[in-house]
Amino acid sequence: MGIETILTDLKGKELSELPKETDAVTNSTPSNPNSNTNRTNKSRKNRRRQKKMLPVQRMYDTCKDVFASGGTGIVPSAEKIEQLRAVLDDIKPEDVGLRPEMPYFRLTTARRTPAITYLHLYACDEFSIGIFCLPPSGVIPLHNHPGMTVFSKLLFGTMHIKSYDWVVDTPVNTAAVENPSETQHPEARLAKVKVDSDMTAPCNASILYPADGGNMHCFTAVTACAVLDVLGPPYSDPDGRHCTYYLDFPFTRFSVDGVTIPEEEREGYAWLQERENPRELAVVGDIYRGPRIVEN
Repeated sequence: MGIETILTDLKGKELSELPKETDAVTNSTPSNPNSNTNRTNKSRKNRRRQKKMLPVQRMYDTCKDVFASGGTGIVPSAEKIEQLRAVLDDIKPEDVGLRPEMPYFRLTTARRTPAITYLHLYACDEFSIGIFCLPPSGVIPLHNHPGMTVFSKLLFGTMHIKSYDWVVDTPVNTAAVENPSETQHPEARLAKVKVDSDMTAPCNASILYPADGGNMHCFTAVTACAVLDVLGPPYSDPDGRHCTYYLDFPFTRFSVDGVTIPEEEREGYAWLQERENPRELAVVGDIYRGPRIVEN
């Protein structure tokens, strides 16, 4: 079962939400003519509430604001991007109820590729929040995020990330047929490596964009690890945001007329070829049991 299937199955299921809370602050018009005093008191109460707000609730509230006017291919403003990044940078495993010794992070079977657990926190048409829990050697194969802005925060552990962006205005390699029984489209497109390195928590959130930042990426767990993902907007087949998986091949594997890369730079490029959903990928959904999000 692929990532998109899990996210679609869980979308809309109230796994992490409680009934809406009632605001204790009255919104009635004050009878006291000195309304400035009332507004000041209300502002102070709101600041106190903000200080007491749980990190996961602050994350939800920030996402709601950042992606309020979102849609396919729409990137939030730089100010909004930094606002959400700052909130995610402060998120710790305990803020979402996770500990490295939990069963999600153990190797429990003899599978060549360990199963990955997805914890659903929240999803709507504008954004989704979830956590991928990977045992050692767990792999999320190379896949894309069409028209999305994605924030990924490594909560703990070490993970190898390899990501690519398309090279624009480059011919496709129509002769590239590798494992034809496993591929839907034999054409291969040229992509440039954006990241190919290990990341160890604690670290800041990383961000990818519809056409930049490593829109296609692969995660490999060096140790047990957990990744908090915010997608804006989330995957949606009806809206043209389908999760596509890829095989990657060295630049030197194929030769295409009109495509030349200096020899010393060739390791920074690869041919990406669409494939069917990887049979070795096993993603199972589970209920998020951390602090609850209150939808408002």
